[in-house]
Amino acid sequence: MSHIKYTICRSGSYYYNRRVPNHAVQSYGQFIRCILSTDIHEAKAYADRLSFVLEGSWSGSSVNYKVDIPAIINSFKPTSDILSDLAEEYISLKQIDEKSPRSALATFISLAGDRDVSLYSREDAKLLIHHLELKGNKTTTIRRRINSLSAILNYAYSELDLDKRNPFTKLFIRNEGHDVFKRGTFSKEQLTAGYDKALKSGSTVKLLMPLLGETGCRLSEIVGLRIEDIDMENDLIHIRPNAARRLKTRGSERTLPMVGYAKLAMLQTLSQANEEWLYPRYMKTGKCNANSVSASINKWLKRDFDGLTAHCLRHTMRDRLRAVECPMDMIDQIGGWRSVATIGVGYGKGYSLDAIRAVMAKL
Repeated sequence: MSHIKYTICRSGSYYYNRRVPNHAVQSYGQFIRCILSTDIHEAKAYADRLSFVLEGSWSGSSVNYKVDIPAIINSFKPTSDILSDLAEEYISLKQIDEKSPRSALATFISLAGDRDVSLYSREDAKLLIHHLELKGNKTTTIRRRINSLSAILNYAYSELDLDKRNPFTKLFIRNEGHDVFKRGTFSKEQLTAGYDKALKSGSTVKLLMPLLGETGCRLSEIVGLRIEDIDMENDLIHIRPNAARRLKTRGSERTLPMVGYAKLAMLQTLSQANEEWLYPRYMKTGKCNANSVSASINKWLKRDFDGLTAHCLRHTMRDRLRAVECPMDMIDQIGGWRSVATIGVGYGKGYSLDAIRAVMAKL
C-alpha cells in the first residue's frame, strides 16, 4: 500500500500505477506502471509531476501525442526544500567564489538549524546578527554574510515558488560603517624597493608582490593560475575560473597584459612551476589554498612595509590608475571590480588589450 496518489509500494520501492482513460488506451495501453524511487518524498514529487503531464495529455477527447514517461522521470529533479540543499544548487549555478556564502551558511545553520526554507523567521536572521556582533565581526563582514544568505533564500523561494518575505531583507546593523578601517597604500618608493627585493630573492611567495602590484589582481586569481592561462609570447594572463578556484564575480573573468616588473616576476615564477599550475605548492588538495600563501606574504609585507598587506597592493593599483587619468570603467575592467557607474558600462566588449596595455605602461 502507499498513501501517495496513483502509487503502490513493493519491497521498499514506489511505483506509479494508474488506469488509463478509455480514449487514451490505444496510445498508452490499459495501465501505466513504472518505478519512481525508494524515497517517499522523491516518489511523491515524481508522481505529482507525472500525473500533471499525463492529465494534460488526456484532457482532450482524443490523444494525438504520447507522453514519454521514462524521459519525464529521468529529466525531472525533485526540488529539496532544505536550506543546505538549495544553497548547494545556488552556489553551483552561480559559479562564484563560494567562501563567503559557505561561511555564512555554516554559521547560520549552527544557530537556526538546517530546515525547510519556508520556516526561517526574522528572529532567526536577527539571531545571526547578534551572534556575529558578539564574536567581534566588523559590520562590513556582517553585511556580507547577510547578503549571501539573502541571495540564497531569494533563489530558494523562486525555485519553490514561495510567496514569502525574505527574513534577511532590510536588516539593520548597529553602528554599521562606523568601524570601517581604510586600507593603506604603497608609495612608489615602497613598490620599487619591494619589487627589487622580490626579484633578487627568487621566492615564489615574495614574487607575488610584483605580480599582484602590477596587475591589480586578487591573490587567489594569481595563485590559482593554470599554466595554460599564461601567454608569455604575448605577455598576457587570462583570469578565468578553473577546478581549483572560482572567481569572485562574473566580471572578474578578464585578460590582462604583463608589463615591466610583472613580466620579470612571471618568468621567475614559471621556472618553479609544474606542467599544470603556476603555484603547485598551494594546489595539493585540489583546491587553491590562498589562505596559506596569504599568511606567508603578509608576514613579510607587514614587517617590511609598515603593516601593509597584499590586498593593499590592489588598492594601490586603483589609486595609480586614477593618477594617470584612466577612465573609471577601464579601472573596473582591469581589476575585475563590479562597476556601479551606469547601465551603459555593461554594453559592448569593453576596452581593447592595446588600450589597457598603453595605460598600464604609464604606471
